[in-house]
Amino acid sequence: MLSTPHHKYRPFAPVNLTDRTWPGRTLQAPPTWLSTDLRDGNQALLEPLDVDAKWEFFELLCAVGFKEIEVGFPSASRADFAFVRDLIERRAVPDDVTIGVLTPARADLIDRSIEALAGARRAIVHVYNAVSPVFRDVVFRKTRAEVMAMAVDAARRVRALTERRPETQWVLQYSPEAFSATELDFAKAICDAVVEAFGATEEAPVIINLPATVEVATPNVFADQVEWMHRHIARRRAVILSVHPHNDRGTAVAAAELAMMAGAERVEGCLFGNGERTGNVDLVTLALNLYTQGVAPRLDFSRLDEIARKASRLTRLPVHPRHPYVGDLVYTAFSGSHQDAIHKGLSAQRPDAPWNVPYLPLDPKDVGRDYQAVIRVNSQSGKGGVAHLLETHYGVVLPRRMVIGLGAAVQARADEEGGEITAADIWKVFCDRYLKDPQTVRYQGHDLEAGIDGDRVRLHLAIDGQTVRYEGYGNGPLDAACRALPGAMRLCHYEERAVRAGSDAQALAIVEVAGLEDGRTVLAAGLHESLVTASLMALVRAWADLAADAAIVGSRPYIAVGGTATAP
Repeated sequence: MLSTPHHKYRPFAPVNLTDRTWPGRTLQAPPTWLSTDLRDGNQALLEPLDVDAKWEFFELLCAVGFKEIEVGFPSASRADFAFVRDLIERRAVPDDVTIGVLTPARADLIDRSIEALAGARRAIVHVYNAVSPVFRDVVFRKTRAEVMAMAVDAARRVRALTERRPETQWVLQYSPEAFSATELDFAKAICDAVVEAFGATEEAPVIINLPATVEVATPNVFADQVEWMHRHIARRRAVILSVHPHNDRGTAVAAAELAMMAGAERVEGCLFGNGERTGNVDLVTLALNLYTQGVAPRLDFSRLDEIARKASRLTRLPVHPRHPYVGDLVYTAFSGSHQDAIHKGLSAQRPDAPWNVPYLPLDPKDVGRDYQAVIRVNSQSGKGGVAHLLETHYGVVLPRRMVIGLGAAVQARADEEGGEITAADIWKVFCDRYLKDPQTVRYQGHDLEAGIDGDRVRLHLAIDGQTVRYEGYGNGPLDAACRALPGAMRLCHYEERAVRAGSDAQALAIVEVAGLEDGRTVLAAGLHESLVTASLMALVRAWADLAADAAIVGSRPYIAVGGTATAP
């Protein structure tokens, strides 16, 4: 059991921002996206990407629509340096894509990073140093002034080196690492000094990136920090305010959303939240969260499963089955009440109407999924799930009373066998319950004579192994058959539909009959290429079930003519 933590863990102090405005704002536009999969994400892998995997990942990010991609840490890795050079020398970077690299605030590493970008059409040089108290006091053992000098000297060096290479359109970026754990007055002071050293103007703005290097507080605190910087940072119009949230508290997506409300214009992160420790902000979730609120994210996730499979293969990291939007089970309902609501919602959803289906905040088809996996049946499921699977896989829409009976039979099977019940399993239960001939009675065929005033039907049945014939006359084949069969019953309900049960479509007929003496009702079905045959098969099955209690089935055969029973 965890002990009381108040002596060991101190809550992060809130920001003194009593007039905060972000809670009243809504997101109206997407941010500028930067993918750091090839830098931050790659550094976090047990087995970093090889050259071929980097190329494939870069092409994937371009296809998704990222316009800013951090492609490596060339000062720390010969492989990263070679990859950046290869991208530039092969002219493989699309004209509308800007590549970037990260470098610590150290002269030799800055030089190496800018050397890697030589000849690029447009490039971001991203320099950083850690600024929080724990880094100043424990890691660097430097004062505020010394830490600020590190940042300013680095910014001046970046500016001087890039100005010597005018063939490239340079974008300068600075991150006060561990911003979210830094005193705001110092964070502002160091960022202001770097913006001045970069020579930022409204015509050539620089990027100030505010990382939650470690999540140390609730997302609202991070939003307050961002809004405070948004209000107070110098030369605000010459600054693109960016955020880089990590996920240590599991709230990186929320922190990014609130940060955008607070004034952030740009977000850095990775596909599916890859990154050190618990990862970076998940750009897929963040983008699709915007999409569900009516904001086009300007990233293409319409083939999300393919993107996930490729990213998972390249990084050797699985995507959790409950991962938002992309997990194998995120559009799947096993609960009976959920299934019933989803089934009714999908049935009522019109193609030209706003999406409004219970339990599904996003239309699965928008990300490349179909509806067949939305509902899956196990022991926790109910009639709604059974009905949905029959409808989506076989085109069968059952009457409510039949769904209730079938749902109970499927539930009994699930309880007995455990595990998932497939659509094929449900179809088999349906066939066993409603399409299987009784032991004593089997339909063999019929003769139909259609007349102006009515139809005559001769039913050929096998009863207890003997072939018998019933004949009747009525208003249509079913009415004639009802009159032909012995025992008092009436047809209460009849439905017909096509079924995709095999290679060819077949006709499914569903009947409900009631005994006139006891009022008991019976449901049965028939499946055949001929609709009339399917209807008569269903009626015979229902009659056999209803008549068994009255000991009519198996009694001496009758020939019924015009509804009046006479001996043969």
